[in-house]
Amino acid sequence: MEYYFSKTIAGSFDDAIQKVTEALKAEGFGILTEIDIKATLKKKLDVDFYNYKILGACNPPFAYKALLAEDKIGVMLPCNVIVQEKVAGQVEVSAVDPAASMKAIENKNLQDIAIEVRSRLQKVIEQL
Repeated sequence: MEYYFSKTIAGSFDDAIQKVTEALKAEGFGILTEIDIKATLKKKLDVDFYNYKILGACNPPFAYKALLAEDKIGVMLPCNVIVQEKVAGQVEVSAVDPAASMKAIENKNLQDIAIEVRSRLQKVIEQL
């Protein structure tokens, strides 16, 4: 089973970040964290890397339900979405498949929540 959904779109990296953020918002997600891997690797290791950002997306109602179903689920939150540009003008967007990552946890209630979140994240990727 794949652990992510992915799609490559044409355009600028910054435009892709904006499109992803808007698509996530339309499905009830906000961005809690944004990690700029390119800038971090430059600062910490003095290496050049391509555009790569990790967006920590959260849908508060589903996060709340998940926390009620499994109090340690916070170790797997938020739902990560990556935006990377290895080739100029070709931006790949990938989102975690929460149903795949939750398979390790034996909790039926949590699986049901993960399936709904998966559906919403798939819509985000498809809409790009």
